[in-house]
Amino acid sequence: MTALLITVDTELSASLQQRGVDLDDNIRRSIWAEAQGQAHGIGWQMDMLDRHGLKGVFFLDPLPALVHGADFLAPIVTAIVERGHEVQMHIHTEWLAWAKESPVGGRQGRNIGDFTLADQIVLLGLARQLLEQAGAPAITAFRAGNFGANDDTLRALAAIGLSWDSSVNPAYLGHDCHIDADPGEIGASRLHGISELPVSGISDRPGRFRPAQICAMSAAEMRAGLRHAAQEGHDAFVIVTHSFEMLSRDRQRPNGAVKARFVALCREAARLPQIRGAGFHDLPGDLADRAGRSLTRVPPSRLRTGLRIAQQAWSTWRYEHRLVPA
Repeated sequence: MTALLITVDTELSASLQQRGVDLDDNIRRSIWAEAQGQAHGIGWQMDMLDRHGLKGVFFLDPLPALVHGADFLAPIVTAIVERGHEVQMHIHTEWLAWAKESPVGGRQGRNIGDFTLADQIVLLGLARQLLEQAGAPAITAFRAGNFGANDDTLRALAAIGLSWDSSVNPAYLGHDCHIDADPGEIGASRLHGISELPVSGISDRPGRFRPAQICAMSAAEMRAGLRHAAQEGHDAFVIVTHSFEMLSRDRQRPNGAVKARFVALCREAARLPQIRGAGFHDLPGDLADRAGRSLTRVPPSRLRTGLRIAQQAWSTWRYEHRLVPA
């Protein structure tokens, strides 16, 4: 069986914070993704997951608590946990720019990997404490915001007692992600005392990796990647999305194309007998230590890639009338 981890980076927008948007509006637009009188965020995502018997992993960023206080976290954690989904840890260190009291002496950085090992231990330990105090079961896994981790991040996670990291996205290696990882590694591996489970993907062109992210892959590409993983017997297939990803980039309207992809993923996963929805709590603790197997990614298909490019162009024209980042 292949464990399907549908992971949702669940975060407030630092860009909206910078533009003066208040906390409640940021939560409404970034977590619940409300637009045009309806919600398209984590509530809608959990509705789809529940309807198809799947499980979500919500990587929740608690660092805005340094700016706004921690009270906003508990309702989000409760909404996820009460429905049987999983809360894990996420960090966007941009929020330190507005922190009322800095836990790292005023030092700032865009990514967690910009900090020393000592500072990373402080920040990651604080993030775990904030989430668990908000009602999350024991945190065991982490993903860096912007995938911006390095090897010291893994050492810091091991130091505070976490088991899993999912910050390796081969599309980001050498850019925001500075973990010394093999971009061709598909399964779990042991790095600096942590089980690293990378983001899954396909080869969309010779020598190029396309991550399994809802907004980055067409439904056909996601289906091909998932079927290939199931047929080859991969231990896990890790998909990425965001709490706000079902909206246009300016967060003013739902993006029907991205929502359709999410639904198509859930339907495909539900119908494949070799796939089971899972979280990190469901994975064997020794997964990274098992004997390595020769695994592959879906090879390139000009037809699939061309269709996705055409679909993306149509979706941008249809939904992205104003390209203001949020």
